[in-house]
Amino acid sequence: MELNVDDVSEPVSPTGQYFNSSILSICVFGVLESQIPIDDSSTMLLLKDVFLPINPRFSSIMVKDKKGVKKWKKFDVKLKDHVNVPIFPAGLSVASYDNYLDDYLSKIAMEQLPQSRPLWEIHIFKYPTKNAAGTVIFKLHHALGDGFSLMGALLSCLQRADNPSLPVTFPSLHWPSKMDTSQNSNMLMAIPNFFTSVCNTVSDFGWSLLKSSCFEDDPTPIRSADPDVQFKPITIVTLTFSLDHIKQIKTKLGVTINDVICGIIFFGTRLYMQTSSHNSKTNAHSTALVLLNTRNINGYKSVEEMVKPEAESPWGNQFGFLHVSVPELTDAESSNPLEFVLKAQKLIKRKRDSLAVSFTGQLLEALRRFRGPEYTEKLKHDCLKSDWTSGRNGFG
Repeated sequence: MELNVDDVSEPVSPTGQYFNSSILSICVFGVLESQIPIDDSSTMLLLKDVFLPINPRFSSIMVKDKKGVKKWKKFDVKLKDHVNVPIFPAGLSVASYDNYLDDYLSKIAMEQLPQSRPLWEIHIFKYPTKNAAGTVIFKLHHALGDGFSLMGALLSCLQRADNPSLPVTFPSLHWPSKMDTSQNSNMLMAIPNFFTSVCNTVSDFGWSLLKSSCFEDDPTPIRSADPDVQFKPITIVTLTFSLDHIKQIKTKLGVTINDVICGIIFFGTRLYMQTSSHNSKTNAHSTALVLLNTRNINGYKSVEEMVKPEAESPWGNQFGFLHVSVPELTDAESSNPLEFVLKAQKLIKRKRDSLAVSFTGQLLEALRRFRGPEYTEKLKHDCLKSDWTSGRNGFG
């Protein structure tokens, strides 16, 4: 669709263009579980008065101007087109509704959002499952923003149970101080750290270039190597982990919660590969395309804070990606998963201390300018195809 430039509210960011093209289209899912049955009688009013005003992109469509540049254009939102309430047989068991929910999530994950209306949907599952009395599913296109932005938007729609007049808040992160009072000692530590960072940056950036253009992982139970794998049916399943248990591991190993979660994902992946492998090697080389939040954050930021000019944690897609080789799983680590989680953490920390994420983002922007957005979109698609992907909101 072409339009006059005067009709446009704002340009689409380069990353937003990557995520919504003929080559690549990615959505973010948010699942909100309710302890009480869901009353959806006020849904339209809440969407109109609370959700839409959060950001103009929620009431805009993506179009192209006469030069082929993608822009956000204001649109008259018909809310009923964005709200879905599936109907299933009444009086079934909780286990049956669990299966219906998983099947429904898998179904809507394969469906493309229509480009003729704003790129979001809400699905209200009004049946009890083992985790909730009702479930609300938010499907939002990644072009609208990343997980940090969209979670901030969804949380801003909620109210505090103890005092609805107060905004939702979360504790800020407090990093332990490890500053040495000796200036000479700090200088001595800074020199080797600088050279280590340079070496890691060169190694990681070069490996990312090679993985993006030359090398692919071997076929494994988690990577079929089928060129049309994105068009095949998928199944979404959910697992629940105790946050208290994750915090215990965090404290025992002296790492972050995200480090623990990433280690658990890698550990579970290796176990699955070992139990599912028949003709392939049990420790075949596998690479995770890890998405990294590049904001300098120390906790939850409200939407009001994210949309301010020169915001510390701005709205949008603020992330980079790195290729991370999944550590091999030894017999000793199979019986002691904490050793594997710690090994994964050390690998991630080395990646974190390099500047490869920043350089990768600058390279993609340069390619977009000189080769065009379609070339860059294809490059990102090839990255996703050659690896398996692990999303992560940050290393904090």
